[in-house]
Amino acid sequence: MDRSEAMRYKNIGSLLWTFSMPAIIGMLVNSLYNIVARIFVGRGIGAAAIAATTVAFPIMIILMAVSVLIGVGATALISIRLGENRKEEAEKVAGNAMLMLILLPAIFAFFFFIFTEPILMAFGASQEVFPYARDYMHIIMLGAVFGSLSMGMNNFIRAEGNPRMSMYTQLLGAAINVVLTYVFIFIVGWGIKGAAYATIIAQFISMVWVLSYFYTGRSLVKIRLKNLKPQMPILLSIMAIGFAPFAMQMASSVQNLILNKTLMAYGGDLALSAIGIVISIGMLLFMPILGLSQGAQPILGYNYGARQYHRVIETLKLAVAAATGIAVLGYIAIRLWSVPLAALFSEGDTALTVLTSHAMLIYFAVFPIIGFQVICSGFFQATGKALKSTILSLSRQVLLFIPLLLILPQFWGIEGVWRAAPIADCLSVLITGTFIYFEMKKMKADTANREDEKANESGE
Repeated sequence: MDRSEAMRYKNIGSLLWTFSMPAIIGMLVNSLYNIVARIFVGRGIGAAAIAATTVAFPIMIILMAVSVLIGVGATALISIRLGENRKEEAEKVAGNAMLMLILLPAIFAFFFFIFTEPILMAFGASQEVFPYARDYMHIIMLGAVFGSLSMGMNNFIRAEGNPRMSMYTQLLGAAINVVLTYVFIFIVGWGIKGAAYATIIAQFISMVWVLSYFYTGRSLVKIRLKNLKPQMPILLSIMAIGFAPFAMQMASSVQNLILNKTLMAYGGDLALSAIGIVISIGMLLFMPILGLSQGAQPILGYNYGARQYHRVIETLKLAVAAATGIAVLGYIAIRLWSVPLAALFSEGDTALTVLTSHAMLIYFAVFPIIGFQVICSGFFQATGKALKSTILSLSRQVLLFIPLLLILPQFWGIEGVWRAAPIADCLSVLITGTFIYFEMKKMKADTANREDEKANESGE
């Protein structure tokens, strides 16, 4: 059974396992890398360096958002075109996307180098933290295109039905990054510059690995020179579908900017370091759910394109159940081990450990419901429903979280910052549930109508 036949006919549970496990492992490894790297930064350099990476984080999110806009948008479109048996069109999408994955991050990096100081100060860098953040981000921007191509085109590999190869890319990059971060910080003594050099070297090697897949005949979708010529209808389609996760990433950057500013106002550099640790642990909990969502999306997109709606619904149900299970396990881990987890990053800094542990318990108070929201948002993205996906993606981080972040601290101080997240999570799940309910009704009705038409044709 080839890849296309597997997407259409293979048992959904087995297919979801096949696609999701590599994505989950890859995401889990990446999030573990981020935790280990931040532990190295905290123990090898100090709390100011953790704060610097916290300031840098929303800027790096913007860079990732550019990759997501093209990479994820093209991935959904490639899956749909393959489901429609239009391979040549899928290759045009891949070629146009590759061109933009080179151009857009290069432009972003250019402007960052020009406006480094005002950008970092705007994102919450204090006078003490600024030198660390500047040194770190200048190096990261040198590898902007490497990260964009490796991340964006790795999604193409998953879209054409080869999740294992996609996982290997993530494992390779994360392993190299962890080893080099340790070597450059603790052995070579490069400090925060060492952490940045480790990142861009790992991104470069991952990029070479991904490109070799497409240029050595192993890929189903080929990257052809003629398809690198930009075609506006294709680019607009890619960006329309990719806009939802792009907007979500941009919203996350804005959210982190406001979060950094608010924490500096109510808790100073200590609170900024604490949220950096909370975000790292949050990524460890969140990334397996995101990996499951990414694993499900090619199945959803292919079968939606093939109008196999019963398989779409079955995939969605299984993915939501699995994501909820992962979220529950993460929630239990936080409740049991918040202090030891916080202490990993802050050797000998009792104040930072206590503040981080307290923040985690509140910040992740309703984490078990997150799986439903992530999977259902991914469903609308995978099926090409850009507007609905955008609304759901923005509901938590823009429509809900940011207003709560601006309002609640005025009444509760820094406690209001921690409480904003669980309140926003609850409200966003209610909105997502409403959207998905009506979409399920629509697909079931369409399936019933098609069956009636077939019955009438048979009767004639």
